[in-house]
Amino acid sequence: MRDDEFSITVSPADAGLRLDAYLAASIAAVSRARIQRAIATGAVTVNDTETKSSYKVRAGDQIEVELPSLIPLEAAPEPIPIEILFEDEQVIVVNKPAGMVVHPGAGVSSGTLANALVYHFDRLTAAGGPLRPGIVHRLDVGTSGVMVVAKTEEAHNDLSQQFAERRVEKRYLALVYGSVLTSEGRIDAPIGRDPRNRVRMAVRPAESGRPALTFYRVHERFEEFTLLDVGIKTGRTHQIRVHLAHIKHPLVGDATYDSGRGKSIRGARLRGEVARLGRPFLHAGDLRFSHPTTGEMMSLSAPVPAALAEFLEMLRRR
Repeated sequence: MRDDEFSITVSPADAGLRLDAYLAASIAAVSRARIQRAIATGAVTVNDTETKSSYKVRAGDQIEVELPSLIPLEAAPEPIPIEILFEDEQVIVVNKPAGMVVHPGAGVSSGTLANALVYHFDRLTAAGGPLRPGIVHRLDVGTSGVMVVAKTEEAHNDLSQQFAERRVEKRYLALVYGSVLTSEGRIDAPIGRDPRNRVRMAVRPAESGRPALTFYRVHERFEEFTLLDVGIKTGRTHQIRVHLAHIKHPLVGDATYDSGRGKSIRGARLRGEVARLGRPFLHAGDLRFSHPTTGEMMSLSAPVPAALAEFLEMLRRR
């Protein structure tokens, strides 16, 4: 077990304490704030279930802790190019490239979208905290596409409410392994931290996961793959990747969740093309939200990255 990982069993004498207070007292030289951050990000489980800082521990509870790395106090400006799709006094809409982390966090302190935003824009709301200037939602590091960023606190609060109430429409293009039999479908399955691998998420029982709903429609079929249009009503970590793997059609190029499907592709050349992608084939192509001040419905799109478009053309020529 690493120095930042702990496995603790609650004694009868400690029963009734708040989870964050109990862990701060039990783990030497670790602040309560760092403990709370670990709990909020799902890095703490009680009896294999994520919970809140306010949870009152019980005798016999088995607590697993994976502390996040220490991170800087704020996102430092860096001259990183970003593609702006739209900008006004309230919001910025950007096209995030694959490989870019959205904001500093455990193990990442630079090179993020937040670092680029701080450099390029004088005004960004700090409502999300100094490490997340303007950030309202996220995309996985390997996912490209449309993201909206708030310039003002008013915009941040309004957009956050829209996401919470599931009024924001998010559409993705996803290439998966195998032939998806139904032309359209829905995946309604809770998602939580994988108890066997803390880096991964997984479909979990209702009592230990958070509700997650994904819709898909077949866009195009290939010999060994299916191109899907995907929409999500919730925004759980790795949601599309986990849900598509759950129905046995993992994303092409997703080494974390592909269950070895990439190795089963017929033909060394095609396997090599998948390996050269170097990313999951997932692109957030369209985003629709209500403008925070005018109420106008905003529809923004990001073109499919060249590497993904070229891969599809290669499949069409086969």
